[in-house]
Amino acid sequence: MADFTLKHLRYFEALARHGHFGHAADHSAVSQPALSMQIKELEQILGAPLFERGARAVRLTQFGHAFAPRAREILQAVDDLGGLARAAQSGLTGRFRLGVIPTIAPYMLPSMIHALGQSHPQLDLQIRETMTPRLVQELEDGRLDAAILALPLDTPALTAVPLFAEDFVLVRPIGDAGKPIPASDQLRDMRLLLLEEGHCFRDQALAYCNIQSARPWDGLDGSSLSTLVQMVGAGMGITLLPDMAVRVEARASQVDVVRFATAAPSRTIGMVWRKTNPLGDQFSQISQVLRNCAPQRSV
Repeated sequence: MADFTLKHLRYFEALARHGHFGHAADHSAVSQPALSMQIKELEQILGAPLFERGARAVRLTQFGHAFAPRAREILQAVDDLGGLARAAQSGLTGRFRLGVIPTIAPYMLPSMIHALGQSHPQLDLQIRETMTPRLVQELEDGRLDAAILALPLDTPALTAVPLFAEDFVLVRPIGDAGKPIPASDQLRDMRLLLLEEGHCFRDQALAYCNIQSARPWDGLDGSSLSTLVQMVGAGMGITLLPDMAVRVEARASQVDVVRFATAAPSRTIGMVWRKTNPLGDQFSQISQVLRNCAPQRSV
């Protein structure tokens, strides 16, 4: 039997992740026929089909599901070998794949990119914005080098370094300006607008209000902080906003932004990476650079 190559495994991983030949080919920067040929060749080498081909999408076969995690382990080990070589160099250079959650990316990325460009000019920074569960999965799979997200994170395989803490503020309709600031238990009885399921900021807001699950306010979930602020401006309810987002999201909206007098809700932002990554010391240096970009207080 002929041997399969790393190229076979990388194309397999791309197709398994995207479930579509065209999307996987675009991600791999090859033509769709070239990727299809490599997948077919891999299946011939293995003597079993890895995918079920459908009209609109492809799915892993039972054998494909068993093959996928082992292929990812091999690819991650190869990436770590490359990281080991980079760690032996005097400074961090080359590709650095950084994930950022959506409630941080629009507000911190400009300062982060500028700071890293100054401290590590040879770094090829690649940004991935998505929600925490997906970032964690992509870190564990070796598709990301590090991520910026909210702590704590209960994932033993990852190293987590706190960067800074920031408070949340209350955003309410402009007609409520001057009214007393409600306590957390009072927020439970108000129309609290939340991000849609999957955002950690949603869970943090619910925790502050001591709500086990969201009230069934139909149509009152938003896909972004900007949407929530616009909904508040339209008189649909109130929301909480991270302090870093106020300057961007509230400046052109008809809303009242107030800070909690005592026991303000807050979150801790940190940088995380795989414990097995040989570039851990260099990532610690990067975390210090990003800590200096903190919009509020560092921790």
